[in-house]
Amino acid sequence: MAGFPSPSQDYTTAEIDLSEHLMPNRASTYLVRARGHSMTGAGIWDGDELVVDRSIRPQHGHVVIAVLDGELTVKRLSIHADGRVVLSSENPAYPDIAVPSLSDLRVWGVVTVALHHVSRTS
Repeated sequence: MAGFPSPSQDYTTAEIDLSEHLMPNRASTYLVRARGHSMTGAGIWDGDELVVDRSIRPQHGHVVIAVLDGELTVKRLSIHADGRVVLSSENPAYPDIAVPSLSDLRVWGVVTVALHHVSRTS
């Protein structure tokens, strides 16, 4: 629901620390800017800032920052029962990347938040 909030409902005297809210593990968290359109289905748009936590163990289904054979990418990690690893796009216009067994794959962290600006009309 969007509309005019009641000031009495939303009034608070407590300060909000966005760093604490967005980065509970500050020592292991960094920001990276997304480029491209392959993850729009996950709500990640070109130019978004991504909050990435290196302390989270990457698991099947996580959106990760990965380096595959020297190429940086943001994809959903898919780990299959037979051991195959796929870096999946969240846009049907972009192919998934099946990771060959002899490739150098490194996960640099799990994306926890995508920050983007709200469009405005002038």
